[in-house]
Amino acid sequence: MFDNTGPTVPRVSADDVKSAVDTGKNFILLDVRTVGEYSRGKIAASINLPVDEVASKIGSVIPDKNAVIYVYCLSGSRSIYAVDTMIKLGYKQVYDMANGLLAWRVKGYPTV
Repeated sequence: MFDNTGPTVPRVSADDVKSAVDTGKNFILLDVRTVGEYSRGKIAASINLPVDEVASKIGSVIPDKNAVIYVYCLSGSRSIYAVDTMIKLGYKQVYDMANGLLAWRVKGYPTV
């Protein structure tokens, strides 16, 4: 039977990410939307690497494979694939932010 749910990856909630931001936890926030989407609004201190460039460029953008990395997109679908790719490349602490920027905005958390 065909399963179109995609890969299973470690996840965190928008609340978890907001708490990490507020407490100054050491982590990297990776936005995998397009450059155009990113320019129209993002979570402060995030870095942008479009999902279609993750496999080829993540090693130069984030060389530390032990860093804590929270990954988001708009709804959570692209970030799941980015996290899956990063895990396959050897990243140890990478997490998908469930439901992406939509969940962040629903909570009323700030964007820039």
